[in-house]
Amino acid sequence: MTFFSLSFGSDSQHVATVTNPLPAAFSDLLPHFLVEPDDVYIVKNKPVTLTCRSTPATQIYFKCNGEWVHQDDHLIERTVDPATGLPVMQVTIDISRQQVEKIFGLEDYWCQCVAWSTTGTQKSQKAYVRIAYLRKNFEEEPLGKEVALDEEVLLRCHPPEGVPMAEVEWLKNEEVIEPSSDPNYHVTPDHNLIIKQARLADTGNYTCVAKNIVARRRSSSASVTVYVNGGWSTWTGWSACSATCGRGWQKRTRSCTNPTPLNGGTSCEGQSVQKSACTATCPVDGGWSEWSKWSACGADCMAWRSRECTQPVPGTGGRDCQGLDLQSQNCTSELCPQTASGPEDVALYVGIVAVALCLLLLLIVVVLVYRRKKEGLDADVADSSILTTGFQPVGIKPTKPENSHLLTIQPDLTTTTSTYQGSLQSRHELTGKFSVTNGPLLDPLPNGSHTLHNGKLPSDPTEFMNRLSAQSYFKTLPRDTANTSYGTFNFLGGRLTIPNTGVSLLIPPEAIPRGKIYEIYLTVQRKEDVRLPLAGCQTLLSPIVSCGPPGVVLTRPVILSMDHCSDANPDNWAIRLKKQSYEGTWEDVLQVGEELPSDPYYCQLESETCRIFTEQLGRFALVGESLSMAAAKRLKLVLFAPVYCTTLDYSIRVYCMDDTQDVLKEVMQMEKQLGGRLIDEPQVLLFKDSYHNLRLSIHDMPRAHWRSKLLAAYQEIPFYHIWSGSQRSLHCTFTLERLSLSTCELTCQLCVWQVEGEGQSFSIDINIAKDSRPLDSDFLVLDNSAPALAGPSAFQIPYLIRQKICSSLDAPCPHGADWRLLAQRLKLERHLSFFASKASPTSVILDLWEAQHFHSGNLNQLAAVMAEIGKQEAMIFLVTDGEC
Repeated sequence: MTFFSLSFGSDSQHVATVTNPLPAAFSDLLPHFLVEPDDVYIVKNKPVTLTCRSTPATQIYFKCNGEWVHQDDHLIERTVDPATGLPVMQVTIDISRQQVEKIFGLEDYWCQCVAWSTTGTQKSQKAYVRIAYLRKNFEEEPLGKEVALDEEVLLRCHPPEGVPMAEVEWLKNEEVIEPSSDPNYHVTPDHNLIIKQARLADTGNYTCVAKNIVARRRSSSASVTVYVNGGWSTWTGWSACSATCGRGWQKRTRSCTNPTPLNGGTSCEGQSVQKSACTATCPVDGGWSEWSKWSACGADCMAWRSRECTQPVPGTGGRDCQGLDLQSQNCTSELCPQTASGPEDVALYVGIVAVALCLLLLLIVVVLVYRRKKEGLDADVADSSILTTGFQPVGIKPTKPENSHLLTIQPDLTTTTSTYQGSLQSRHELTGKFSVTNGPLLDPLPNGSHTLHNGKLPSDPTEFMNRLSAQSYFKTLPRDTANTSYGTFNFLGGRLTIPNTGVSLLIPPEAIPRGKIYEIYLTVQRKEDVRLPLAGCQTLLSPIVSCGPPGVVLTRPVILSMDHCSDANPDNWAIRLKKQSYEGTWEDVLQVGEELPSDPYYCQLESETCRIFTEQLGRFALVGESLSMAAAKRLKLVLFAPVYCTTLDYSIRVYCMDDTQDVLKEVMQMEKQLGGRLIDEPQVLLFKDSYHNLRLSIHDMPRAHWRSKLLAAYQEIPFYHIWSGSQRSLHCTFTLERLSLSTCELTCQLCVWQVEGEGQSFSIDINIAKDSRPLDSDFLVLDNSAPALAGPSAFQIPYLIRQKICSSLDAPCPHGADWRLLAQRLKLERHLSFFASKASPTSVILDLWEAQHFHSGNLNQLAAVMAEIGKQEAMIFLVTDGEC
C-alpha cells in the first residue's frame, strides 16, 4: 500500500506524496463519496460539524470558500469496508460562528471536500454554512373581524424574516388548527388562514405562530366574532277582537327569533305587532215568543199554555230566556165536575174589567194634560231660562227704519212677555262690526241705538258662570272665564270664539227660530275636570268642548270648530265623536268617514281642525283608535327657561304636548306665572303608536363653562303617558350648572326622539343675561278677535248677498252650475250627500266657508269662484233663477 503526503504552502499550492499506496487491484479506481457534507446552520454560538467519507481514498481534505482547511483542523478516521475490502476514509471539521461572520455579507460561506486516490481526485458537493436567526416582529399580523354567519373569513399572516425560513401554524384559543381534520380551515402557501364558511363555533381568538430552529414567535391574537342577524318568525294567528260587540281591534305578533340575533347581529327591521280593525258579532239574548192559547180544561181542573225562546233565538254567547216556558192555572168547565161556575164568579170578572177600563181612561187624561202643558211651555220660553233659571223670556218688536231691507220678516210676537224699545239697525248703517264681549252681553252701538238684552241689566261674567254651575248638568263647567265665551243671539245668528284656542261656534242665520232669543255659551274644559274613559288603543285627539245650554231648539246645524292632533290619515285611525249625556256617560255619536246624512251630527276632518255640524248642543270630544302602528299623533315640543337667572343653576323645561292651540295657551299662561320665556321656536314631532317611549337628551355643552346635573344619558317619558292624551302639560326639566356667575352664553343641542321613531333637535344659542325676548311675540300668532259677535257682524258674506247666492244655486241647473259645482270648486265634494240632505244645500256650504275663513276670508276669492261657475252677471252675486 502506498501513502501520499500533502504539503501546504503559503501560495496555497500542495504537493501530494504517496504515503500509503492502494493495493494493485484497486489502483485504477477513482474515489467516490459515501457521505458528502450537507448545508448546516449555526444556532447562536454553537459550531457545526461537516463530515465527508469516501472509498477508496488515500487522502481527504476540506476546502472552504476556495481555501484549504489546515491539516490540523481535520479529524481523520480510517476503516476498511468488510464487504469489498476497500479502504474507507472519513474526515470531519468544525466551523465556528466567527469563521462565517468574517465573510458575512460578501457571499455565502461554503465548504467542499476533495478525495484522492492513485488514479485521481473527486470533489464533493458544496455545503453552505449559514448563521440561523428569526426576527421578532411579524411583517403582517392577523386582524380581528366581525363576520356574518356562513361568510368566508380571511386572516392574513406574514411571518418574521428568518434563516432558515420560519414555518407557520395557526392557533385557535391556544389550540393548534389541523386543516386535515377540519376541512373548513385552509392555510394558503403564503401562510394565510381561510375559514370557508363561518360557524358560530368559529368565534374565538386566532394566533399566527412562526418558528424555526432558532426561535418561536407569536403574533398578536385576532378576535373573530361570528354574528347572526335576527330574522322574523312567522306571524301568530290574529287575537280575538277586543270588542265583544261592534267595532274593535285585533292584533297578531311575531318575534325576532328566526334566528335570534347573536354577537351583535342586527335586530329585525319592521313591526313586531300588527293591528287590524275588526267587527265582533254582538251577542243575541234570547226572547220569549207569545204565549200559546190556554189548553182545554182537563179533568184535573188545570189548563196549560206554553211559549218558546225563539224571538230571537239566543246566539253568539247571548243569554237564554229567563222564566218558565210552561204555565198552568186552575180552570172550571163542564169537563171539571168538581167545580161549577156560579153567578158570583161572573160578577167578579165583570168588576175586574171595569176597574181596568177606569185606570186606562185616567192614564189617557194624564198624558193629554202633560202634553198640553209641555206645548205651552215651549211656546212661552224664548231663551234658555228653562235650563238656567236665570233669564226671563223676551220678545222683540223692532221699529222699522228706512232702508231696513235686511230685517223684513217680523218676529213672532204672540208669546212675548216684554218688549224691546230701541231700534235694530241694518248692516248698511253700521260703521263697523260690533262685538259681544264678556262684560255686558251686548254693548251699545256707536250711533246710540241699543242691542238686545233680556229685559234687565246683564250680569258680569263671574255671576254668569256661577249661575250656570249651580245647575246639575253644568257643575263641571270651569268657573273662570279665561276659556269661556257667551253671548245673546236671535235668528240672525252669530259667532262665539275662545281666543288662542282654535275653538269657535258658528251659529248660522235662521239656526235660531224667529222670535226666539238664546243666551249661548262656549267653553273649553280642563281635562282634569272631566273624566273621559278611554279603552284599548284609544287616545284623546281634541280638547273637550262644551256649548249650550243643551236642549235649545235649533232649526239648522251650528258648526263647532276645534283643533285635533292626529296625522289625519284615515287608513291608520278610527276616529269617533263622543258626546256626554245628561246622565254623565259618554256615547259615540258618529265615526268620521261613516256619517249618514240623516244623522244629527256630521264631521269634516281637516289636517289640523275638525268642523262638527250639530243641531244639539252639549259636551263633545274627538277620540281616535289606532288601527296600525303607523298611526301617529302630532306632539308640539316647546322649550322654556327662566327670564332671569341669578344663581349658578339654570333650568330648561321641555314640554311635550298635543299639538292643539288650547294646550299651548294653557302652557303659555302657566309659564307666564312661573316667569318663563320661550328660548326656541316650537317644533312638531309625529309620535307613533309603537309602544316606544319618548327620550330627551342634551349634548354639546361647553364643558369648560357648563355641566349637566342629569345623572343618566337621557330622560324618558313613558309611552302611555303621552298616548292617553289625558295629561296636558307633560314636561322634562334639564338642570344645568354654570361654573361661574360671569358665564352667560349657553350653546347646546337638545334632542327629543321616540325610540325607533322620529326625532327633533333644538340648537340653543342664548345669552341668559341679555336675551329678553317676550314670552310669545316671536312664535305665536295671537287671536285678538272678539269673543262674541252677533248678527251680520259675525259673517263675511252680507246677509242679502247670501240669500241671493242660495236662491241662485239651490235649484238644480241643467248645465250643472248649481250648489254641487260650488262644493267642487271649494274642494268640498266629499260631503255632497250631506249637503243634499239639507233644505238649502248652498246655505250649509256657505256656513262651512264662513267657519273655515273667519280670519282669512276673502270675498274676492269667493267672487272668483262664483265667476268660474258662471254666476257673474251684474254684481257677480245678484243672479236670478232664470239664469240657469
